[in-house]
Amino acid sequence: MNLFNEFADRVAAALSRMDLAGPDGAAIDRSKIVVEPPRDPSHGDLATNAALVLSKQLGRKPRELATELAAQLAEDADIDSVEVAGPGFVNIRLARAMWATVLAAVLRDGAGYGRSAVGASRPINVEYVSANPTGPLHVGHCRGAVVGDVIANLLDFCGYDVTREYYVNDAGAQVDVLARSAFLRYREALGEEIGAIPDGLYPGDYLKGVGEALAAEKGRTLLGMDEADWLPIVRLYAVDKMMEMIREDLAALSIEHDVFFSERSLTTNGRDRVAEAIASLRERDLIYQGTLPPPKGQAVEDWEDREQTLFRSTQFGDDIDRALMKSDGSYTYFASDIAYHYDKILRGFSDMIDVFGADHGGYVKRMKAVVAALTDERGSLTIELTQLVKLFRGGEPVRMSKRAGDFVTLRDVVDEVGTDAVRFMMLFRKADAPLDFDFKTVTEQSRDNPVFYVQYAHARCASVLRQLGEEMPDVTVEPAALAGADLSALEDPGETALIAKIAEWPRIVEAAADAREPHRVAFYLHDLASAFHGHWNRGKELPHLRFINPDDPRSTKARIALVVATRTTLKAGLSVLGVSAPDEMR
Repeated sequence: MNLFNEFADRVAAALSRMDLAGPDGAAIDRSKIVVEPPRDPSHGDLATNAALVLSKQLGRKPRELATELAAQLAEDADIDSVEVAGPGFVNIRLARAMWATVLAAVLRDGAGYGRSAVGASRPINVEYVSANPTGPLHVGHCRGAVVGDVIANLLDFCGYDVTREYYVNDAGAQVDVLARSAFLRYREALGEEIGAIPDGLYPGDYLKGVGEALAAEKGRTLLGMDEADWLPIVRLYAVDKMMEMIREDLAALSIEHDVFFSERSLTTNGRDRVAEAIASLRERDLIYQGTLPPPKGQAVEDWEDREQTLFRSTQFGDDIDRALMKSDGSYTYFASDIAYHYDKILRGFSDMIDVFGADHGGYVKRMKAVVAALTDERGSLTIELTQLVKLFRGGEPVRMSKRAGDFVTLRDVVDEVGTDAVRFMMLFRKADAPLDFDFKTVTEQSRDNPVFYVQYAHARCASVLRQLGEEMPDVTVEPAALAGADLSALEDPGETALIAKIAEWPRIVEAAADAREPHRVAFYLHDLASAFHGHWNRGKELPHLRFINPDDPRSTKARIALVVATRTTLKAGLSVLGVSAPDEMR
């Protein structure tokens, strides 16, 4: 049950009874009308902006409309009171019986509570991580990995047909550098003294294992070859080994992709997706030969004014048109990116999401432009940028990893603090804001550690149920049976507030999926845990509010229903985040 959708329908029905119409009988646009929790809970349980949205269309004063709407809503038996506030908001206070209805619905839905079919099985491609296969994943990749994975989880929870994809950048100069670096470690594994790693090669110790494996498989056969002969062999081998490492790192973070798409496949195996994509744009008269102005900040005398093959990206909101071919006739990186998204479109994805690091901000407009062009503006590409992560230990910056050479690896972080802490904390701030990650804080068992605080709420729920089994074994904890308990016994304001917070979950998860903002779920779970812990503490001070009272089976059954509903919602939210819901905290 989605309480807010339910009352949005009731507001719509009330507006229909008011027989409203725009000038000359024109239909009114209700798309921006919302029903949501009021900013101040003391104002009521629900609020709607309907009068403010419609006033301009109808040429009427918003408070006048709000008063008329309030009168209509006051007739609803599930509404206790309605008030007009501010410039024309309508605040609604629900009848107490409505909260019992909500709680019973949560118990009936069980593990499915909050799921929706809003996605209507529509295919959507979520591409995330996509790090170059030239080294282990670092902590920056970690944030994008978690954000992308949870966006995919959210969309799946809301009924989309989600494909999780990793774009393997296995073409271009960087993989040749990887191959030369691996070949150096191969020589080292065969007993050669290689000395200091030359500038321009990857120095990390992680390539020692690649060199050793290559030596074990190939022996000394590669030593007698020219570079032109051994380079493609070592390149393929090194990329495969690095992708094995990357998959293992992602698995440690509980992340699995459905598709690993090779960049090389765009122009191998008898096809040239780049040429096909450019041809598709050319058919739309979006390719031309021309020149571009110098990049911002570059001296004009250093700029080469030459004719290039360009894409008319400014027609779709970009700042300048974009080059597709270099002066030597080879494709630009942007051309490959076009081909990759063109391939997605050919695979049936008109809706796509890319999760990029903050350093890719300059790609947003051009990529959105090309997807709009290739789909005749019927497709959509959403690009989510994740900002940097700074690592601290007790407030002091964390040093770089010796294994990686010049950065802290994802695996270093996961191995030290655990998957749950990493995933939750990577989401406990909006993705486009910088994140400070303190190893000490995320391993403390205190309310200052958000992941512990939320998991502890779930564990407390489980503890209550274990205690119930000892003290009142005849009371069932089966959700379906509890839904039939006398839930009107939940009369305390703290109990009502907890139900109200539980009732927000379907709205939160749909909004987070729609906005591609998984941090909303983390914030919500923290609020729900806070409401539960707060009510628990009141029970310690006021014995009559405790969840279990052997002398009062009626209130105990109702309160156990509340505990089970809280546990159900916490578990659902943690599952979306890919975080465990423990029954005990050790």
